[in-house]
Amino acid sequence: MLDPNKDASLPEPIRRFLPAFSGRPLGPLLTQAMRSLAQRRPEAFERLGEFCKAHFLIDPTDLPFIFHVVPDGRAALVHTTGKNGALPSDVVIRGPILLLLGILDGSLDGDALFFHRAISVSGRTEAVVALRNAIEDAELRPSDLLGLGGNVARFADSGILGGLSLARQIVTGTHRRERTDS
Repeated sequence: MLDPNKDASLPEPIRRFLPAFSGRPLGPLLTQAMRSLAQRRPEAFERLGEFCKAHFLIDPTDLPFIFHVVPDGRAALVHTTGKNGALPSDVVIRGPILLLLGILDGSLDGDALFFHRAISVSGRTEAVVALRNAIEDAELRPSDLLGLGGNVARFADSGILGGLSLARQIVTGTHRRERTDS
């Protein structure tokens, strides 16, 4: 389990090689993935109710870019910009990328991370609660975002989730400690 008192940020050498524009290709890819998911699983977006048109600024504190997300089902939009290109938003969610991805995939408890100050949330908290509830109810896996099914989906989920878990262990130092303790 993740120790909320440890820094889960990506190591400095990795961050140094990521320029602000490196996130730009992610915007169109994530927009398409969200729209495709909304077509296959509309209930995941309906759970947002009035907050489907809310503007969420997701700020991975250890990356040089931010995500502007409007989770409006088949009209969903994701833009990526450098940190100084922040657009007006209803909600701002900040934290290390590996923690934010852990909340998204359900392997980490967003409430616990918030109360331990590993992530921060500001703005319309009711929109964040609606988003959290929608993500939890949907029980999304990486294969859902990628539009995969069957054995390929199971393989992708295992690989991606296993890789994220290993990355969190390496970043927080728990991987080395567990190996030396055994």
